[in-house]
Amino acid sequence: MTIENLREVYEARPFRPFAIHAADGRVFPVPHAEFLAYDAEGRTIVALRKDGTFSILDLSLITELEVLANDSGSGKTT
Repeated sequence: MTIENLREVYEARPFRPFAIHAADGRVFPVPHAEFLAYDAEGRTIVALRKDGTFSILDLSLITELEVLANDSGSGKTT
């Protein structure tokens, strides 16, 4: 996965919810743009959850960005 792939999905307008799939099988839903941040170099991303917890991820370990239906931001979190 590249930072360009992530930016394309993240910066799409109108925003569409998406899920980040990690190589270890974890899934991180991004229901709104405010639930994701990434560093300037594009190597590290922070995925926030609705409960206030977060995960710091290495972009090289992301296997898929799944664009969801507009009402599907509540997928599985781990």
